[in-house]
Amino acid sequence: MEFVVSTPQSPCPQHWDATGQPTRATVTEPLLYTPAEAAQRLRVRESWLRKKAAAREVPCTFLGKHLRFSPTDLAAIIANSARPAVGRSGRRKTPPTVRDRDLPPGPRRSVHAHVNDHTSNGSTSWRG
Repeated sequence: MEFVVSTPQSPCPQHWDATGQPTRATVTEPLLYTPAEAAQRLRVRESWLRKKAAAREVPCTFLGKHLRFSPTDLAAIIANSARPAVGRSGRRKTPPTVRDRDLPPGPRRSVHAHVNDHTSNGSTSWRG
């Protein structure tokens, strides 16, 4: 992020020290950041920041249709996003998998045709 520094032609002498160097008061940050600048400062994606602002989930400023973020907005986003550190949770135990061999046996079935089948008497429905 680049900072704007006033030039020595500034009519306000209180912004310059005895050596002619600008004092800290002359180094200014922008009053409002664009979504791209704000996202860069927060180290998040611009699309994430725009979606959150459109849903009014993060503090922001609209100048007409233009979305902007103040330094106070950025500080609030950071403060509201802070989460306490938690210890590492243990690995969840998955329930045991039921396998076919664990199931009770089903009814016995034969692969042979039934004796009472209509083909057993020699009749067939095919007329060929």
